Amino acid sequence: MTKRADWIWMDGALKRWEDATVHVMSHALHYGSSVFEGIRVYDTPNGPAVFRLMDHVKRLFNSAKVYRIGIEHTPQAVFDACVETSRANGLKAGYIRPLAFRGAGPIGVSAMDTPIHTIIAAFPWGAYLGEDGLKNGVDVCVSSWRRLAPGTVPPGIKAGGNYLSSMLITYEAKERGFHEGIGLGTDGLLSEGAGENLFLVQDGAIYTPPFSASILKGITRATIITLARRMGYTVIEQTLPREALYSADEAFFTGTAVEVTPIRSVDGMAVGNGDRPVTRALQDAFFGLFTGKTEAEDGWLTPVPAQQD
Repeated sequence: MTKRADWIWMDGALKRWEDATVHVMSHALHYGSSVFEGIRVYDTPNGPAVFRLMDHVKRLFNSAKVYRIGIEHTPQAVFDACVETSRANGLKAGYIRPLAFRGAGPIGVSAMDTPIHTIIAAFPWGAYLGEDGLKNGVDVCVSSWRRLAPGTVPPGIKAGGNYLSSMLITYEAKERGFHEGIGLGTDGLLSEGAGENLFLVQDGAIYTPPFSASILKGITRATIITLARRMGYTVIEQTLPREALYSADEAFFTGTAVEVTPIRSVDGMAVGNGDRPVTRALQDAFFGLFTGKTEAEDGWLTPVPAQQD
């Protein structure tokens, strides 16, 4: 097991990384009964700060509610534990992973009286699709795998089992030589990347698939929509056909892991003429939240106290 930090918060207390273990008969391991979040910590001029922490905690609890995973801690306790775990690990910039899951107990899909565990890990982690991709863009393909259908498994919930779909999309893309894949919905319209929300720019307007397109309600997505409208851009949430990818002037991904990453090509075809003024402006605005260049909304930045000697 690769050690990424010293401490993990587990069921109410900090444990050494190597001691934060679970039983092989845990329900989540067999049936995917887990919900989680990915949260970024940024190194700001005022010290480390967690981005939109309470929004992530609320989404974690909403996801848990759908799957009847009764988290035995309050949202405020989980919020505080995310900050504490970051502080204990001396994290200046990186990633926080809260996870709630069903542990070892009765076997069977319908077992609801299993113990519920909650863990929080915090560790350094760079750009998900690479620093070069963040700067110069990534090459993507449209996957042959479709996204989750509405009315089957809820795609708007951040549950562990949902990411089997993401794995298939990513694996196929990488085996074909691309950085990432884009999934279509069961209707053949654009949905999202394997782990990213999707935006297109056409004639100065910004388009993105709506919640009904089997997408996750991304917090970075919501941030970019807020910033773009504040900057005077028109943002349109609507269903989009696959061919919109090929006629777009610009395209980019958003997500906690991927942040704001330009898409350089789709299916081997260059996106636009290679110039990305809107994407660059939004990248500057987004990363400006952590340098002080861009004004952050109330509650968007939660300071992480320095470690005590």
